[in-house]
Amino acid sequence: MGIILAVLLIGGVAAAVVAGRESQVSSTATKTVRGVIGSEKAEFFADPDVVKALDERGYTVKTETSGSWAMEELSLDGTDFAFPSSTAPADELADKYQVPGTPPRPFYSPLVVVAHRSAAEVLARNGLATLDGESRGTLRMGPYLEAARKERTWQQLKGSSAHAELTGTVFIASTDPMTSNSGALYLAAASYVDNGGKVVGDKAAVTRTAPLLKQLTVVQGAQQTSSDAPFRDFISGVGNPLVLVYESQVASVLLQKQDVGDLVVLYPDTTVISDHTLVPLTDDGRALGALLTTDKRLRELAVRHGFRPQGAAAEFTAATAPYQAFLNQRLTGVRQAPVPTTEWLHAMAQRARS
Repeated sequence: MGIILAVLLIGGVAAAVVAGRESQVSSTATKTVRGVIGSEKAEFFADPDVVKALDERGYTVKTETSGSWAMEELSLDGTDFAFPSSTAPADELADKYQVPGTPPRPFYSPLVVVAHRSAAEVLARNGLATLDGESRGTLRMGPYLEAARKERTWQQLKGSSAHAELTGTVFIASTDPMTSNSGALYLAAASYVDNGGKVVGDKAAVTRTAPLLKQLTVVQGAQQTSSDAPFRDFISGVGNPLVLVYESQVASVLLQKQDVGDLVVLYPDTTVISDHTLVPLTDDGRALGALLTTDKRLRELAVRHGFRPQGAAAEFTAATAPYQAFLNQRLTGVRQAPVPTTEWLHAMAQRARS
């Protein structure tokens, strides 16, 4: 029967249940810990090796998935932890539930854009990107945002006529910034560039950047509420030729030796690093957060799922060495944009979606 992963979609929240063979040795776990997590961490917690490692340390972890910003609207009664994809929604949850201390951040991942090779080459030919080889490059955010502002189409770009699949307005598919962390952080990076290299921190800056952010959003039509589905669509060969994802999602499929086709990873020259932050709601949740942060075996497993452990860059670098053609291991040439406070990030998302 093997490992079964059942996903139940209920009100936009997915409940992941992992079941093993009846003949397996009984669990040694003494504590059951329940949490709500971002969808990009679902495979990590469902990994049989992660389940085993946690069991050996006395824990059974049961999770549901939700968009990071949507967690604030959920009832977390009976929940030991919430594990959104960045510090901004985590800070909101910590304030709401009066969580003392600084929530642990076991691992992080930069936002990247995955592109099909034809799209990446056309972007490079038109000065919107540079390529370091067949499978990796840099998205030039300034020129790209200017093209977005002008609603440039693929047909207007040099070299696109050779690729019939490149049609319509050039845009990066991202998630709904009102509910999903990656979509909100995309707006954070774009607004930082559009605001002259300054973080948005007042109404005037929100108003000044609103037209561009709205253009980046409304051109997409309906948006997904989490980053998992758009990335899976891309890997399967459907959907938009440019998709915003976490680097961890790319690194994970590479480390699992899955076929990625003609995938090219474009690192925006100005991006946001997403710190996956665990908000402990009980003592058991706090203990789990400490374990994920400090335990060597769990850090190794996090790397296997593409995450960069905090304070352990060498572990990620060593594990991903065979995939340097895709991954910018040291994030060379990448500038990290500061993230606006939750108040202004919400305001930007609301204006972008209005």
